[in-house]
Amino acid sequence: MRRIVFDIETCSYPFNSLSVSQQEYLLKYAEKESDPEKKQQMIDEAIRYTSLYPLTAKCIVIGIYDIEKEKSYVYYESENLEDWKSEDGKTSYKGLSEKEMLESFWRIAEKVDQFVTFNGRNFDVPFLMLRSAMLKIKPSINLLGSRYNEKHIDLLEQFTFYGITRKFNLDFYCHSFGIESPKSKDISGMEVKTLYEAGRIKDIAVYCSKDIIATYKLFQIWNDYLNIKSK
Repeated sequence: MRRIVFDIETCSYPFNSLSVSQQEYLLKYAEKESDPEKKQQMIDEAIRYTSLYPLTAKCIVIGIYDIEKEKSYVYYESENLEDWKSEDGKTSYKGLSEKEMLESFWRIAEKVDQFVTFNGRNFDVPFLMLRSAMLKIKPSINLLGSRYNEKHIDLLEQFTFYGITRKFNLDFYCHSFGIESPKSKDISGMEVKTLYEAGRIKDIAVYCSKDIIATYKLFQIWNDYLNIKSK
């Protein structure tokens, strides 16, 4: 049985690269605000959130952890084809275009029996599918099928019992269950755009590699203690 954990990092296009009508749509609520200070806060927030939308952002890193092989494969956006490994040799990094990253992901996905994500159903999978469509790539598999089958284990759904309890971010769950959080290494998801604009794409790739390991360790806890089969 081949199982993988995967995670993505995304970054928005420059706001002024969007059409005038798109910009107006995204800022329509801010424009109704009469208080100048509050209006600017709403504008800044609306622009910041464009990194989360596949219609206004791109995929800059895809991290994959092969559970059986105990190895990670991280693709990151680069104009130059380049390969390198982590010091322990357990993580392979490869620079590719976004289209090449997506094509590689779907080739791998076709041969996988089970996928593990954290909030993948609400973010990673729809983002990957829509970006693929925008780049004229057809996904090899639908990872948004029934939320109750075991083809795709979304840990955020599992740890909230499908929305019954409150949602927390990965960092919060890691601290609660004694897992080293990727956020503790001076980088968090909210800083990705700043790092990207500073040309630090490799730092983002390394951060993503930590994310998938943390997600895997959280999966182990779920699988050992909460994956209770009905009799």
